[in-house]
Amino acid sequence: MEKNIKAGDEGQVEGLRIRVRFDYKGVRAGKLFGGKSAEQVAEEVREQKVAFLRNVPFQGIHIEDIDLSPDVYTVMDEFSGQTVGFAPANITFWADSLDDALRFIVKEEFRKVEVLEPDQAVLTRYDMERLLFKANEALREFKVYMRRKLERS
Repeated sequence: MEKNIKAGDEGQVEGLRIRVRFDYKGVRAGKLFGGKSAEQVAEEVREQKVAFLRNVPFQGIHIEDIDLSPDVYTVMDEFSGQTVGFAPANITFWADSLDDALRFIVKEEFRKVEVLEPDQAVLTRYDMERLLFKANEALREFKVYMRRKLERS
């Protein structure tokens, strides 16, 4: 069955069911004895971010499930030489529109996306133009966010 999905708020929107993976980053807090490991910091960051997702509503987004079962992993940061921990979370949600889904997933911790429903979608030329505009807008906002974050480091 073919569903019509709108990129914006116009018309009837049947919704999108999406699963994303966010990997929350944690850097070792202290170098002396008693400091938290990168894994522990990543787990704490994940807990804080997931609590935020559970408790703060997002317009057009309805959280269905948050899976915290993936194991925390570490990698060596090639720039700083530090061990960095990542705590993954798989979040399944319904989005009223592609615009809403895009705003929700444009985050530094985004790693993977899987569209669960619908199997197919039909977009008009106007819907595609609007989606591309929103994607560009989100990327510009993310670029400003990253620039500010780098300036603070």
